[in-house]
Amino acid sequence: MSKLEDFYKGKTVLVTGHTGFKGSWLTIWLSQLGANVIGYSLEPPSSPSNFEACNLKERFESIIGDVRDQEKLREVFNKFNPDIVFHLAAQAIVRHSFNDPIDTFSVNVMGTINILEVSRLTKSVKAVISITSDKCYLNKGWEWGYRESDELGGYDPYSSSKACAELAIACYSDNRFQNAAVNPRTLHIASVRAGNVIGGGDWAVNRIIPDIVRSIVSKQDIVIRSPNATRPWQHVMEPLSGYLWLGINIFEEPEKYASAWNFGPHETEIKKVKNIVDNILNLWDPKYTKLIIDEDCSGAESKLLSLDCAKARHKLNWRATWSIDETLDAIVSWYKNYYSSTGVDSYEMVQMQISQYSESARLRGLPWAQK
Repeated sequence: MSKLEDFYKGKTVLVTGHTGFKGSWLTIWLSQLGANVIGYSLEPPSSPSNFEACNLKERFESIIGDVRDQEKLREVFNKFNPDIVFHLAAQAIVRHSFNDPIDTFSVNVMGTINILEVSRLTKSVKAVISITSDKCYLNKGWEWGYRESDELGGYDPYSSSKACAELAIACYSDNRFQNAAVNPRTLHIASVRAGNVIGGGDWAVNRIIPDIVRSIVSKQDIVIRSPNATRPWQHVMEPLSGYLWLGINIFEEPEKYASAWNFGPHETEIKKVKNIVDNILNLWDPKYTKLIIDEDCSGAESKLLSLDCAKARHKLNWRATWSIDETLDAIVSWYKNYYSSTGVDSYEMVQMQISQYSESARLRGLPWAQK
């Protein structure tokens, strides 16, 4: 039994945003660890989706609801009495935030506050891990990575909303607020910030991997708008392993670990968009798809962004496991399997990749993967 399984087995874990790409992977992993998983989210954000492909509606308690609906949240928390909460529900698309900034701020800020407030008032909840974004940092175009102590902010609605969510988390984490609020009690809260996560089962709009897959499957050319933009690409399991490991440490030493954390790849794995596309095309080898660069539609997204994950490396003994080559190989394998008439069940494919990733981490000596 791994350290993760030893901890999560039998615990009731509530995951918001479980119908989304990242949340669906987390719920599968938690289920594999033996946790009693409760999902709370809107309907899947795309069709197809990893949630639908893996038939997760039939595999654990799945509640369709809005994190802005505080009354419904209270009912769910009171009914299931979760031990730990992973808050992933969000408006997660940068470009959509320009089209609907009010919705972006409403979900990302007030949705987070609702989760924190309901968790505070639910005595069973011992810890909350709230997932924000690497884009919560005020992007100054630095060549070095942003640290947890760096300035928060954002020039676009998405980034700004994530910075605002971080301020709300800091407030709810503070002992002065916890002691002075109505029904005071101590609640251990951590915020986690991850770079661009990629993996099988993502079909969201305006994301590079889903855009590539759609182009290949429909036999169309791939058009990219910012070929030289760099991002801290990492498989979705990288930050999820950090969140799960952080959950254990918060329970054991809350004063030490209830804070902000970056989870990202090693600096050498930060690649340009064009490199990602070229590598996937080489792995997939489609006959009817080539790369087209259209820098005229580059939009307002930042071209340089990376995280400094020294805190997680030194204090959690966590680091990314897979190289970018291993990550892209797993992604292409996932999608090829999904679109193959002879492929295995998608849920089984996710479980297989979680096992492969965990074994890689164990062989590399990472503590969370040890038995």
